[in-house]
Formats: sequence, C-alpha cells, structure tokens
Amino acid sequence: MFYLRKAEDRGHANFGWLDSWHSFSFGQYHDPNFMGFGPLRVINDDRIAGGAGFPMHPHDNMEIVTYMLSGALAHKDSLGSGSTIRRGDVQRMTAGTGIRHSEFNPSADEGAHLLQIWMLPEAKGLEPSYEEKRFDGAGRAGRLQLIAAKGAREGAVHINQDIDLYAAVLNPGESVTHAFRPGRLGWLQVALGHVSANGTELKPGDAIAMAEVETLTIEGRSKDAEVLLFDMVR
Repeated sequence: MFYLRKAEDRGHANFGWLDSWHSFSFGQYHDPNFMGFGPLRVINDDRIAGGAGFPMHPHDNMEIVTYMLSGALAHKDSLGSGSTIRRGDVQRMTAGTGIRHSEFNPSADEGAHLLQIWMLPEAKGLEPSYEEKRFDGAGRAGRLQLIAAKGAREGAVHINQDIDLYAAVLNPGESVTHAFRPGRLGWLQVALGHVSANGTELKPGDAIAMAEVETLTIEGRSKDAEVLLFDMVR
C-alpha cells in the first residue's frame, strides 16, 4: 500500500487564535476512515497566534511529541516542568496515568507553527514524564535524523512505543532513502515545501501512508523542504 493523503482532504478547524489541520479524526472532525494509522493517532498542523494557546488540560495514556517549525511555545505541566521550546526543539510527554499541561505562544505578535503528534503507548498506566531536546539543524540537512525512538537511540527523545521518527530538510537535488524492515508501517508527513516520494509529487501538508513498502526515496523539490518519517510497528 502506498496511499496519498492530500493536505486539502484533512480535517480543518480555525478558531482565529488557532488554525489547525488534522490528518486524523480529532475534536469536531470525525472520519471513520482516518482514526489513526498503526499506533499513530494524531498529527495536527497547528498555527497559534501571538499571545494565544491551550490552557491547562488533561491527557492520559498517550505519547505526545511536539515538533516546532517556527516561533515559540511556552510549556507548563503538573509535573512541575516549565520551559519555552523553539525551532529545533522536540518535546515529548508521556501522559501515562495522567498529566495536565498548558501550551502558549509567548510572543505578542509572532505566530507559532508546529506539528503536534500523538502516539498510542505500548502499555497503559505508565508513569507520566516530560522530556525536551534541541537538535542541531545540520543533523537533518540532506539526511534523515532520528529525533524520537524507543530507548532514545542515537540521541533521540524516548517514546514508549516501537516507532522511529525521523526528520529531514531537503533542497532540490538532495535525496534520502529509507529501508523498512518486513512488516513495518510507514507514514511520511510533509511539513514545509515540496518533495517527491518514490516519484509521487507532494506539497506542504500532504502525507503518504505505507504498508509492505521496502524502500522509500524522498527527493527535495523546493528550498528547505521539511519532512517527518515514521517507521512503525503494526
């Protein structure tokens, strides 16, 4: 299977302070054909206006990763964690038995752009925890950089699921190839710019769902095109 999920076919919600596109069913958007993919449950492409954000609210039994594309996001949670993440930072929360958090854009006038990702954990009732890590932009320039993985391999943030999450920034003429082990699922999300994936042209917000695909070659089609690639257990 090699399925193109077009950007314009995603769910959309615009509250003024938040403009959000949903790859999978979320909030008031419900599509029984897009409830998730493997353990991947949410990919929200969020733009948050200056001074706005999400007040304190609860989660449980979910692995939540935030990937910043531009601007900043101020985080506080019931564990006592508090920091501001920016471009290059990756934030991970294990909601486990329960966690409350808030996320606000600390700038008065600059918008924040991010991908919020939810993944089902390998077990319920885990101890809640928080982690963030800064990744040098050179690490994903023209290559796939592992940013989240079980066991925190290669300096990635740890997630409690058998998922390898990679990021890459590609320019025209640059390409990367990823080999999937037998039985794995793949999801490619275009965050910024244009790329091709095994010859399929993709624009910002487009995605490819993959099963029984041996290799994926991603080629840059515009300056600083940025993608996330999930290599997942079924």
